[in-house]
Amino acid sequence: MGSVLLADVVATSRTVAGTRSRLAKRSAIAGLLRRTDLGDLEVVITYLAGELRQRRTGLGWASLRDMPSPGSEPSLTVGEVDATFASMAAMSGPGSQGERAAAATALFGAATADEQRFLAGLVSGDVRQGALDSIVLDALAEASDVPAAEVRRAAMLQGATPPVALAAMTGGRDAVAVIAVLSPGRAVRPMLASSAPDLAAALDKIGPGTTASVDTKLDGIRIQVHRVGDDVRVFTRSLDDITERVPQIVATVRELAVDPVVLDGEALVIERDGRPAPFQDIASLGATHPRDTAPDLRSGDDVRVLSPVFFDVLHADGDDLLDRPLRERLEVLGRIAPSLGVPRLRTADPEEAQRFFADAVSSGYEGVVVKSLDAPYDAGRRGAAWVKVKPRHTLDLVVLAVEWGSGRRKGWLSNIHLGARDPEGGFVMLGKTFKGMTDEMLAWQTERFRELASGPADGHVVPLRPEQVVEIAFDGVQRSPRYPGGVALRFARVLRYRDDKTPAEADTIDAVRALR
Repeated sequence: MGSVLLADVVATSRTVAGTRSRLAKRSAIAGLLRRTDLGDLEVVITYLAGELRQRRTGLGWASLRDMPSPGSEPSLTVGEVDATFASMAAMSGPGSQGERAAAATALFGAATADEQRFLAGLVSGDVRQGALDSIVLDALAEASDVPAAEVRRAAMLQGATPPVALAAMTGGRDAVAVIAVLSPGRAVRPMLASSAPDLAAALDKIGPGTTASVDTKLDGIRIQVHRVGDDVRVFTRSLDDITERVPQIVATVRELAVDPVVLDGEALVIERDGRPAPFQDIASLGATHPRDTAPDLRSGDDVRVLSPVFFDVLHADGDDLLDRPLRERLEVLGRIAPSLGVPRLRTADPEEAQRFFADAVSSGYEGVVVKSLDAPYDAGRRGAAWVKVKPRHTLDLVVLAVEWGSGRRKGWLSNIHLGARDPEGGFVMLGKTFKGMTDEMLAWQTERFRELASGPADGHVVPLRPEQVVEIAFDGVQRSPRYPGGVALRFARVLRYRDDKTPAEADTIDAVRALR
């Protein structure tokens, strides 16, 4: 096997984007993995998941807008592309901006038009191909003849897919088993929660009549804390190491009478009134951006301290607890960190759970997470063992513009720009969304928005006459300097279009700001 051409990865990505079938996506990726030289495997795996191996390249939007004319024939190998991005990432000091621009021009100039679009998507984190890492892992299992559950577990415990890919493709099942171990000090992928529209549906997922743990849902920074001796490491949900930025958490875990230990939880700022600070306030301290300067945790005369709250334990005193049921893990957590646990209720009574949910929300928390007490820690997966419930907010907003879709949505008008009514006149943009749209809805809105177009498209964005009202569900409102109203909606998704309402009946920007 020779070095893999970037064109092969792009072709596979296009095939994946062009189908809704998970089996077809998996088969396409598996086929490429079988043809990939081992030296290119890590790069190919990473690109197929829509990511670059380099966390930062120094390339900005301007460099992606002003790309050179594309090459006529595919010539780039994935090794050459990776080496170029690595070189860009290492550039620093006087003259580095010009050097990076020249390297980008040479790279994109050697790429075909399809390759340019794919590379731009990798740089911007916007490869819309529907091939999430979970599908890549299933494809790796198919290509290597290693059971998918074993591949996923190894990736969870390694905290990354590339080393699992190398083991699977070179040594098969035995090699994967060797690396499928929890090692305190090395971050593992966190267990995730699915969603339910209300508490009754969440309890049904766990099992009607079954006693569940109803945990307060914390709106902080997800942290995974590892301690081995005096060495304490703190990782985020994305497995970034933020240890140097959170000395309070390091000191707190060093005080615990357990070693080694791996804890799962959140970092919060508790205000002087006892209520938790909103997530955007915590994120603004900089703790979620480990490569920026250290955050200033002071606010006036007040010292805003990040405090850890833990809801699970993966390892304690030499014992791996991943495969133990939650009830046993909680017993261990209560013994080793009795004052640091999340507020929770064990109940099978829906009414009692509902009262706990209401109390959590009124206290400033996001909602609750309903958890099966019988479930192991299924890291890296979003299953039915953890189910989050939040109060659902809705607004009637106006569609201000729409974007032409890409990938499977190519040819449809997809991503809509949302505006709230300004009582002084006009509309104020709050953000964009393409979530919640069915194929039927996409077909309808493509026809409808063509009728409402108020001018020629600006690139892929079509401006609209502000006439169509849409009902939007969202999880909360956060400050945002990106939009003129200073606020944006969190996790906005379309519920339905409101032909029964006029733009004059849309919710106002004042109503949106009042939800903060």
